[in-house]
Amino acid sequence: MTPKAGRPRRAALAGWIGSALEYYDFFIYGTAAALVFQRIFFPEADPVTGTLLSLATFGVGYVARPLGALFLGHLGDRLGRKRVLVLTLLLMGMSTFLVGCLPTYNDIGVAAPIALVVLRLLQGVSAAGEQAGANSMTLEHSPENKRAYYTSFTLSGTQGGQILATAVFLPIAALPEEQLFAWGWRIPFWISAVVVLIGFVIRQTLDETPEFKKEVSGSEVAQLPTAVLFRDHWAAVLRIVVAAVIASVSTIFTVFALDYAVSLGVDRAFMLWVGVLANITALFAIPLCAKLADRIGRKPVFIAGSLGSGVLMFAYLWSISVDNRVLILVFGIVMFGVVYSAANGVWPAFYGEMFTTRVRLSGMAIGTQIGFAIAGFMPSLAVWLAGSGERSWFGVSMFVGALCVVNAIAVASGKETHRVPTAELGRKAERDDTREPAMSGNV
Repeated sequence: MTPKAGRPRRAALAGWIGSALEYYDFFIYGTAAALVFQRIFFPEADPVTGTLLSLATFGVGYVARPLGALFLGHLGDRLGRKRVLVLTLLLMGMSTFLVGCLPTYNDIGVAAPIALVVLRLLQGVSAAGEQAGANSMTLEHSPENKRAYYTSFTLSGTQGGQILATAVFLPIAALPEEQLFAWGWRIPFWISAVVVLIGFVIRQTLDETPEFKKEVSGSEVAQLPTAVLFRDHWAAVLRIVVAAVIASVSTIFTVFALDYAVSLGVDRAFMLWVGVLANITALFAIPLCAKLADRIGRKPVFIAGSLGSGVLMFAYLWSISVDNRVLILVFGIVMFGVVYSAANGVWPAFYGEMFTTRVRLSGMAIGTQIGFAIAGFMPSLAVWLAGSGERSWFGVSMFVGALCVVNAIAVASGKETHRVPTAELGRKAERDDTREPAMSGNV
């Protein structure tokens, strides 16, 4: 079935908006957790404990993601992509906006941090289904020769969200301390309502995907998508978990490298600008890498991005260790903005193409969220590996390089899918003779 004109673009735009909101939220929350929350939600704790408790609320979002993937993946494969995308957008927007409305510890006591944790859990649940839902929607609306290109906009949205968050939070963080802690920190959370409104209007205009409609009309929608997923596609889920750990390059770049640089006396503002410029570069590099993957295949582009990132991490961390600002900027932009974008631009299509329509959203959500959760802990492990000494960067680089090699092996062992028709994706993995009863009726 050929997608109607305009639908792939609308689906890609809807995915971009949702992904931008998700990462806008995660970035402003992480910034607020580091700069503000320990003072207004945990004032009774000593400064170190308050900071740890504040950052722990940030980690709760990652803990909730695998559970959210199970729930929202099930809904998306049973009820359709559009319903889940609208649900995740509203849930993320509501949770983010309400964080900005929370009374502080001085207002209501211990109920304030409890409410903060509850809202963070809701944000994590929403994020678990957002990217997988957007990728599934876009992939199933896309022309077969441009699936990687259109799905890549979900990932370029992550860069857009981080850039937007930086633009919003920099002037807020510059406010006098009294104004920042009284009301200034709330503004970035309230601004998310604008993004939600725009995204809601766009997503309401989307049609359900042609592939899911065919599943419904043929009464092939699974009653228990997760059961089918783990029965017939468990190898693909495991492959995605391992491949998704490539996100460790991102967490090491944005968290560990920043902390390492500041500990050596490198200017914090300079390092933040390295991240901003790398993200701006990625906005252009991601769709270009995806276009290449539509021409030559997913695996060579993904593997080149993974192994290249592993090699360039040595150069980037070394340049930080010798405080060479020019090389830090060059290697940071080339590694994160260009080379890592090769893997980032390809995985939305590559992962989604491993599954049939009936389990695609579940498979992508569960596999990626487990892998991303693992990647979220890598900066802490890197700090432990780094230890102290002049060559502390080298052990971290070796660790990231090893992760990239394992990642490349997992990707290489998968099937190349860029020329497989959308209707045939994942079919060979499913045992048609043992399918469970399908859900009948209209969605």
